[in-house]
Amino acid sequence: MKGIILAGGSGTRLYPLTKVTSKQLLPIYDKPMIYYPISVLMEAGIREILIISTPDDTPRFKELLGDGAQFGLKLEYAVQPSPDGLAQAFIIGEKFIGDEPVAMILGDNIFHGHGLKNHLKSAASKTKGATVFGYYVDDPERFGIVEFDKNGKAVSIEEKPEKPKSNYCVTGLYFYDNDVVKYAKELKPSARGELEITDLNRIYLEKGELDVKVLGQGFTWLDTGTHESLVEATNFVYTMETHQHRKIACLEEIAYLNGWISKEELLKAYEIFKKNQYGKYLKDVYDGKYIDHIHQA
Repeated sequence: MKGIILAGGSGTRLYPLTKVTSKQLLPIYDKPMIYYPISVLMEAGIREILIISTPDDTPRFKELLGDGAQFGLKLEYAVQPSPDGLAQAFIIGEKFIGDEPVAMILGDNIFHGHGLKNHLKSAASKTKGATVFGYYVDDPERFGIVEFDKNGKAVSIEEKPEKPKSNYCVTGLYFYDNDVVKYAKELKPSARGELEITDLNRIYLEKGELDVKVLGQGFTWLDTGTHESLVEATNFVYTMETHQHRKIACLEEIAYLNGWISKEELLKAYEIFKKNQYGKYLKDVYDGKYIDHIHQA
């Protein structure tokens, strides 16, 4: 399965922070924001990732991440000249996707929770249809909202509804079979001139091929598009990491535990970061201090 990270947009809601840099390069505690969505795709077992950004910002992502080899990844880059909707990513990425299924995550989305990896693996293993994730929100009129029947099956999806039919929104993480490229090309722009991801999800829903997995208690989803949510995300990551003594979205650690980079490569990363707590953490991983990846019988 291929992966796409959509890290474009003009970031006007975050001015003046984003006047000279991409929102997805801003720090969330001790890592650039884009590390978090990359980590989600890596946890799903995806190694080939296309990062789509603006003409100005794409070189900056390249400078930060390179070809991805240090994380056991193969990264490619593409430009979205103007923000014409999330579904456009599948048209831009057509050649990259080829004949494989694809997962897309938005560059400003953070997911965390025990058992998330199982959800991701299961969505990535499906060969037909689509999987999206639902999450409870207080302000449903800002999102694409899912309506469920009494058996918990999704029956409708509505973008930014005036009268929401539930409080469950579709988060910015989507798994699709290869038909998504064909469907994206058939979409008509919405009233706001964009190719809407909600319209894409509706195609799968109407075919009876859309799984909506609800991320319930114990899961956190953060969409970091405002100054307040940036602070909230930083505080969340700092608190979780301090109390659990484990890092969220440490790409070198995920790569190492997945067997994608060697112990020597992990040590190389430690040498770069050894003057700070991020480096110290990599050394702890290298020394085998954490045992949660040992398979219990």
